[in-house]
Amino acid sequence: MNGKLRFGLYGYGKVAELHVKALAAAGVSLVSVCGRDPAKAAAFATRHGIKARTSAAEMADKDKVEAVLITTPHPFHARHAIECSQAGLHVLVEKPMALKVADCDAMIAAAAAAGKQLGVISQRRWYPAVRRVREAIDSGAIGSPALGNVVMLGWRDEAYYTSDPWRGSWAGEGGGVLVNQAPHQLDLISWFMGPVVEVSAYWANLNHPYIEVEDTAVAVLRFPGNALGSIMVSNSQKPGIYAKVHVHGSNGSSAGVQTDGGAMFIAGRSGVLEPPVNDLWTVPGQETKLSEWKAEDEAFFKTIDATWYFFSLQIAEFAESARVGRAPIVDGHQGRQAVRLMEGIYASGRLGVPVRPAP
Repeated sequence: MNGKLRFGLYGYGKVAELHVKALAAAGVSLVSVCGRDPAKAAAFATRHGIKARTSAAEMADKDKVEAVLITTPHPFHARHAIECSQAGLHVLVEKPMALKVADCDAMIAAAAAAGKQLGVISQRRWYPAVRRVREAIDSGAIGSPALGNVVMLGWRDEAYYTSDPWRGSWAGEGGGVLVNQAPHQLDLISWFMGPVVEVSAYWANLNHPYIEVEDTAVAVLRFPGNALGSIMVSNSQKPGIYAKVHVHGSNGSSAGVQTDGGAMFIAGRSGVLEPPVNDLWTVPGQETKLSEWKAEDEAFFKTIDATWYFFSLQIAEFAESARVGRAPIVDGHQGRQAVRLMEGIYASGRLGVPVRPAP
């Protein structure tokens, strides 16, 4: 593979506009776009000086595309990823990877059969504050992870749900807060604590009568080694957003990150108002680091556009993995873990009993 990796976009919605900037910053070449609506694909292509095509195979054949970034609505991720793999392309798919573990498995199998890489957008893993938590775990500074928790309280209004016809329905979106707003936090708690073993959960629509799907979910979790966890996520609390992921270790130390704050981000309609920062840190010998790190992160935040900057870091890493033939940091197996957790929460809430997600 010589020169810049040639990318196509599958999808042309709001988040695709951010990925155009991220792809450029990542040092790859965006050459074409495809999607369900030829007119919308053509308009997107005209705006960005690229080609509009009707399929992944056409992008591969006519534009020599080598990799595709999928930004279509969640229920289409599996179908489009498999199509791209079968066209001989590396695939990077927006979160969540899919709506069902079985779909994730089919995506992984298709990529493997094609001998191509499969990655899942999880850009919060590149936040400096998130990486510090991961390092505290990897170094043994907190012992082994014993207790983890996620809290994400935010708000989505009726205008948000009517901004795209697919939002807020089971058929169009595949779910609510768990599928759209919480996957990043589900990814992080799975990354920090390990694959979830058992889930006991409830979910409901508390105050959005104009949508079908849940706006709130709570869960109690069991992880490997009898570690425990909890999740509370909601689109029913305003104003703004408050999202935290904390890990408490077997030696009594804790490490945490506020991944989101200020106001809920809406792709194409708002910015990221507050930097991600470490908000809890009791690692022995590092208790005074919070103010130092917060100052560093706030200063760095002012130098970037956080709506797309961390996408660019992940895209660059994915492109390098495709170039050298190794799995990306967040590959299909990693992306599958958040889907296992999401699927387990839905199943437990629906059945009213604890469930053990698919292996």
